[in-house]
Amino acid sequence: MSSRYKYTDKDGCYFVTATVVDWVDVFTRDLYRDILLNSFRFCQKHQGLMVYAWVLMPNHFHMICSFRERNAGLVLKNIKSFTAIKIIDAIINNEHESSRNWMLDIFEKHGRENKCNYRFQFWQHENHPILLDSEKKYQQRLDYLHQNPVRAGFVFEPQDWKHSSAMDYYTNLKGLLVLEA
Repeated sequence: MSSRYKYTDKDGCYFVTATVVDWVDVFTRDLYRDILLNSFRFCQKHQGLMVYAWVLMPNHFHMICSFRERNAGLVLKNIKSFTAIKIIDAIINNEHESSRNWMLDIFEKHGRENKCNYRFQFWQHENHPILLDSEKKYQQRLDYLHQNPVRAGFVFEPQDWKHSSAMDYYTNLKGLLVLEA
């Protein structure tokens, strides 16, 4: 069995990615971003999630993290399960969401296609964890993560993207999540 994209070292530091099905741009609204960020904060406080760097893009996130006391896959499964339910519920109940029907149709289509789902599927199933077992790998992923909004053309400098740890790395300001030292 391949060890690629698996949590092979329970004490290791990983680069993980989670993507919304069909790359739907959900995280363009504070309401949905806040659900995800609050879930990260809860898992930092109660489930041993240790965040070193992160970026939230309109349809996915990347994170460099490790896990204290808990199975890494379980923590990310909890985040994805909880946020999928909460975000879909928020979309359903948001009368002002102009893309509501379009998004729900996509999530429902994916939910029907996958027996593991009750009705909707929000996240793609894979997290693609990559063990960062060298300083070189860590630095490559850190740069990749922080440059993501720059490459997408959203900002000129990484630290200008509010939904990222770049502010913590490149300025004296603190970002939206508490980072491990």
